[in-house]
Amino acid sequence: MNKKGYILKNGTVLSMDHTIGNVKQADVVINGSTIEAIGNDLQLDESAYHIIDASEHIIMPGLVDTHRHMWESLVRTAGTNWSLPVYLQNLYYGGLGSRLRPQDSYIANLLGALEALHSGVTTVLDWSMPYSPEHTDELIRGLQESGIRSVFALGVSGETEYWNRDSRLVISDAERVKKQYFTSQDQLLTMGLAIRGPEFSHWDTTVTEIGIARKLEAICSMHIGFGNWGAVDRSVTKLYEAGLLGSDLNMVHGNKMQTEEYKMLVDAGASLSVTPEVEMMMGHGYPATGFFLEQGGMPSLGVDVVTSTGGDLFAQMKFMLQAERARVNEEILNSGNMPGELNLLSQQVLEFATVGGAKALKLDHQMGQLTPGKQADIIMVSTSNLNTDLNVFPVIDPIGAVVQFCHPSNVDTVFVGGRLMKQHGQLVGVDIERVRRLVSESREYLDTQYVLSDAGRVIYS
Repeated sequence: MNKKGYILKNGTVLSMDHTIGNVKQADVVINGSTIEAIGNDLQLDESAYHIIDASEHIIMPGLVDTHRHMWESLVRTAGTNWSLPVYLQNLYYGGLGSRLRPQDSYIANLLGALEALHSGVTTVLDWSMPYSPEHTDELIRGLQESGIRSVFALGVSGETEYWNRDSRLVISDAERVKKQYFTSQDQLLTMGLAIRGPEFSHWDTTVTEIGIARKLEAICSMHIGFGNWGAVDRSVTKLYEAGLLGSDLNMVHGNKMQTEEYKMLVDAGASLSVTPEVEMMMGHGYPATGFFLEQGGMPSLGVDVVTSTGGDLFAQMKFMLQAERARVNEEILNSGNMPGELNLLSQQVLEFATVGGAKALKLDHQMGQLTPGKQADIIMVSTSNLNTDLNVFPVIDPIGAVVQFCHPSNVDTVFVGGRLMKQHGQLVGVDIERVRRLVSESREYLDTQYVLSDAGRVIYS
């Protein structure tokens, strides 16, 4: 008989749904693409389902990455010593990104998406910078083939004629892309716009591109309010005064904004994507987690660039949590006191990486929580395999285990929309050798096109 779906039996459930809560031992039932039920002693014909033993596993929503430049998986590890200017010099403004062929864009996005899935990231916003419509098509093809849930945020190329404050060049391919690929809001891939915003293009260009995004009903994402110009430009204030802020705007970084600007974003329902590790490393400024929280917002999390850091959100949760704790602890120490209760909890950060990400991408009606009726975007974290899980065994606090102890190798099982993507620690249905061959071919080609800045990297004799 054809099976309806899966029953994940006897797992520790972190639902992120306040009505359901966390359950020490329960079953999660997947029927088709959605979650059918969560609980104990469910009255089901178990023979109609595939059974997965989830005992000694944590069952939770898939993680949501709201800001990643997916194609940069092709140059993974190149930028561990890059500041923001060195990064831009190497990858954009005539750098490596301009040398990509369409086929390189395809394999780059496929590789990046598979890395995300392997790491328990079931949804990602791909902040793209394609150089031609052909590149755009191939970036989308890579995401489609991977099976990940994604917002494909269409942008412009990384050339200087686009990325400067006088640029009046506007995203030109959006209507075609919408019509060709994004006819439904219920599909795995939905559309966003990756605009340069007022700090990287002419003001009129920003106004026009926000209008295009709204016409297409697409999330509109922009880098804003960071670096040494962030505090000076007051870009969010300008957007507020122009009546342009809204819940469809996704702001990225925001490290150097004014307190009242975080409040403007919160009041408008706009989201903030924090990429803590890259921000602290590259010189964006201190992560804005606490500043946004203090004004009533819920930040979301992003990896940003895998040139410089790993593509998993477990590390980003740790960076976010400890950076914000360190900021507040230092203030208390400077006042002559010792910190008592910590100001940010693991539970909150796990919410940012699931519920917060879903809300930022306006997908919270579909995913971000384990709730019957929502899409079955689910991961299972193994906690007792002593070959792979010594870092989390034994588990006293399952939330703390996920946020502060886990890494991608602990992710045993991944579902996206009820489709099994990873099981027993291995990606399902992926020809890894083919992926490896295509990646190697693209890397060999790119190595002949552009020499990356050394910037402290190991040079082999």
